[in-house]
Amino acid sequence: MNSKKIVVALGHSALGKTFPEQKEAVKNAAAAIADLIEAKYQVVITHSNGPQVGMIHSAMTEYSRLEPSNTVAPMSICSAMSQGYIGYDLQNEIRTELLNRGIYKPVSTLITQVRVDPFDAAFSYPSKEIGRFMTEAEAKKEKDKGNHVKEVPGKGYQRVIAAPRPIEIYELDAIKALMDAEQIVIAAGGGGIPVLQQGTRLKGASAVIEKDVTSACLAESLDADILLLLTGVEKVALNYGTSTETPLDAMSVEDATKYINENQFSSGAMLPKVEAAVSFASSGNGRKSIITSIDTALAGVQGKTGTVITC
Repeated sequence: MNSKKIVVALGHSALGKTFPEQKEAVKNAAAAIADLIEAKYQVVITHSNGPQVGMIHSAMTEYSRLEPSNTVAPMSICSAMSQGYIGYDLQNEIRTELLNRGIYKPVSTLITQVRVDPFDAAFSYPSKEIGRFMTEAEAKKEKDKGNHVKEVPGKGYQRVIAAPRPIEIYELDAIKALMDAEQIVIAAGGGGIPVLQQGTRLKGASAVIEKDVTSACLAESLDADILLLLTGVEKVALNYGTSTETPLDAMSVEDATKYINENQFSSGAMLPKVEAAVSFASSGNGRKSIITSIDTALAGVQGKTGTVITC
C-alpha cells in the first residue's frame, strides 16, 4: 500500500452553488478522489462552503423574520449545517464511485471544530461577506445589534464577518482514528466551525475560517506528505488573465512568497491557496503542496501537471 498521506482540499468548483449544481459537481469530485484511493494513497478531504453557508444563513435569517419567536441561527450553527449536508453528498458519491470500481472503504463525515484566538485582529477588521443583501433599514438594525455591514453598490448592504486564523483542530484524534481504521474522512469542511475555548466549553464564534488555511493546518497536524489544493485551473499562473500569462510548473516557498508580495494572486481566488501551500510546504522536510484542477488531481500528484510548491 502507498503509505503517503494526502489532504485534498476541494474548492468551489467541486461543489457548485445550488442544490442541483452540487449534486452533479460532487460526482466529478468523487471520481477524482477515487482515482487517488485506487492509487493506494491515504486520503483526507476538506472542502469549501462559501455559497452554501451563505445560503443557509440567508434561509435561517428569513425564517426568523417570518417566525419572530425563533432567533436567527448563529454562524456556528450555519457552518455545522453546511458541513453536514455537503459531507452527506460527498460521502455518498465517493462511496458509490468506489463500489463501482470494486473498492470497499467506508467514508465518514466528521463535524469539525477549530479553535481561534478571541484576540485575533481579524475580529476588529471583518472582511468576509455573508448572507443576503439588505436594505438600508435592515442594515441599520444589524449595526444596532453590533454586527458589521458594508454597502455593495447597486445591490444594497451585506453583513461581513471575521476570518481568524485556525489554532487547533479539536477532532484531530478522531480523524486519526478513522484513518487508522482505513476509512476515508471528510473533515474541517468550510475551514471548520470557529470556536472560542471558555473553560471546558467551546463557544461558536461569529466568524468563518479560510478553508485552505485550515487544510494546511490539518495536513501539518496529520504529518501528511502532500497538500493537494484542487481548483478550477490546471496550474498557477503569473499575470493571470493577461497577454503575458505564464503558467508555473513549480515554485519554491521563497519565490511564492515573492509573488504574493507582488500581488500576483487574487485575494478571493488563488491567493489563499498559494498562502496555504507555502505554509504547509515550509512546515517540515519532504512536504510539498500541489495546486491543480480537479480533473487533473491524480496527474498532479504523479508530477505530470499542476504547480508544485516546495522549500
